[in-house]
Amino acid sequence: MIKPELLAPAGDLEKLKMAVIYGADAVYLGGESFGLRKASKNFTLKEMKEGIDFAHERDRKVYVTLNIIPHDEDLIGIEEYLKDLRKIKVDGVLVADPGMFVKVRNTIQDMPIHLSTQASATNYETVMFWYNLGVRRIVLARELSLNEIKGIIKRIPEDLEIETFVHGAMCISYSGRCLLSNYMAGRDSNRGGCAHPCRWKYFLMEEERKGQYFPVYEDDKGTFIFNSKDLCMIEHIPELVKAGISSFKIEGRVKSQYYVATVVRSYRMALDEYLKDPNNYVYKPQWLDEIKKASYRDFTTGFYFNKPSGKDQVYTSSSYIRNYDFVGLVLDYDDKTRLATVSQRNRMFVGDEIEIFGPNKDFVTQRIEKMWNEFGEEIEVAPHPEQIVKIEMKQRVEPWDIIRKDRGSDSIG
Repeated sequence: MIKPELLAPAGDLEKLKMAVIYGADAVYLGGESFGLRKASKNFTLKEMKEGIDFAHERDRKVYVTLNIIPHDEDLIGIEEYLKDLRKIKVDGVLVADPGMFVKVRNTIQDMPIHLSTQASATNYETVMFWYNLGVRRIVLARELSLNEIKGIIKRIPEDLEIETFVHGAMCISYSGRCLLSNYMAGRDSNRGGCAHPCRWKYFLMEEERKGQYFPVYEDDKGTFIFNSKDLCMIEHIPELVKAGISSFKIEGRVKSQYYVATVVRSYRMALDEYLKDPNNYVYKPQWLDEIKKASYRDFTTGFYFNKPSGKDQVYTSSSYIRNYDFVGLVLDYDDKTRLATVSQRNRMFVGDEIEIFGPNKDFVTQRIEKMWNEFGEEIEVAPHPEQIVKIEMKQRVEPWDIIRKDRGSDSIG
């Protein structure tokens, strides 16, 4: 039995550090060009180097996405960029397009190449085609069942790794190859500019009855017919490990720092618990409960166990469920005074009931009794973004611990 890699998204430098601290074995990120997530902040080369150094110091890996489906104009400057990636010691790159593969192979021959899910690898012959060209990790298409994944893994060489998505948003188009965004908003999803039209509201109109809109589902306000539930496989860690999957991938480069920490932490705890003693592993519902304290849609297991049906869609809203706010990040703690120095992320009030959690440990609950600003003045509320405050703590906390609160628990506001 192999120990799978837990692979987390890093939309910016802060999220990279959070993913590493909270238990990711590796992160994937995009630079300012050639990747599929223009909506995330992404990385300059300087930021990428800082992130890679941070990860490597902790024995973690960093992969860079080059997974656009490029036109000729999109390949301008790629050779220089690839040489820069090698200089800053990137651990691998993801490609989806044969032309991009050739550019990487001809420019930096020693760089590990991972095949992106955008390449739609769904069968053994396709997997072996890319293996014979030199690819040593394949991110399979999300449209495969667990039995199909196991069938492929049983036949491939030992030095070929299989990566699959285990958590995050699902795309209604095959392996993300969507044309709706380009057609409706002029933004090419296959070149990084997806406008997410799958989350928009749609109506049905008969050709001869212009202006008469018929609900596609049982709701006279319209329906979100393309709006998939989010993938979540945390309840199925044993099946994923036994299948021989090498890397468990979490989606979400445009998600928040808090989301990344929360989801990575739960998967880290579940995976470690299983690997510690597979024969006596017991799934803990609180791992999923914790994930639900970040923003989420209702969950599905995608294609893993059966073909998705209407039950795997959300027809009423495209909004996320968000019951908790990330209100603070612990920067420091003084054992003598029991004061935590905190960077504010959403407003906090004296009297608020808060939860504090960190990597590989359960959360604790307390009330904010006293709070001071950076000038030592006692305050009742911390309203300013990233305001530095000190909070009296009931229990010891550590840097990188996160403070959250129930969204309905403002004591004043």
